[in-house]
Amino acid sequence: MIRAVVLLSGRGSNFKALLEAGLPVQFTAAISNRPDAAGLDYARARNIPAIGLDHTRHPSREAFDQALVQEIEKAGADLVILAGYMRILTKAFVERYQGRLINIHPSLLPAFPGLHTHESALAEGVKIHGCTVHFVTPQLDHGPIIIQAAVPVQPDDTAETLAARVLVQEHTIYPLAVKWFAEGRLVISDGVVNVINPVQSQSVLATH
Repeated sequence: MIRAVVLLSGRGSNFKALLEAGLPVQFTAAISNRPDAAGLDYARARNIPAIGLDHTRHPSREAFDQALVQEIEKAGADLVILAGYMRILTKAFVERYQGRLINIHPSLLPAFPGLHTHESALAEGVKIHGCTVHFVTPQLDHGPIIIQAAVPVQPDDTAETLAARVLVQEHTIYPLAVKWFAEGRLVISDGVVNVINPVQSQSVLATH
């Protein structure tokens, strides 16, 4: 069974979905750059070590990431999972954990990297929106794609209704991606992820 550390900044809804999925994973710590993050309370309720590491108490992004590395190494992580972690990671951090650092982003990458993805999707008038689980690279919201889920954009959608529909899919595909990693099914070749004997397709279209 692999060991995983989750990094989060807020409520930790994807973290909760991962825990409830019954994955072959031992979650050894939840770490947040915001000590008051609700996701840490959820970790404590599940007897998972919860660490609040306030980024405002560090003189630089590099210094904070060094402190973050120390906590991750103490937890003995085989996999680092970003679950609503709202800080840009330094290149040194990403390169240290490359190939075992994954993220979920609320768009069909490479479309709409960065923030406000649902507003951007509506502004562009796209008909399909969704979410992406990918390996993290130094380039923001890029990296080899593991799995995506798509939802149709409805004529009366707002950013809030679209976000809620996408979030349902996030809670479906993130546990699947972590399961594949834990089972050693993910192989990166020339920047493309291949899934060995996937039980489910690498793309999911939700019709609701």
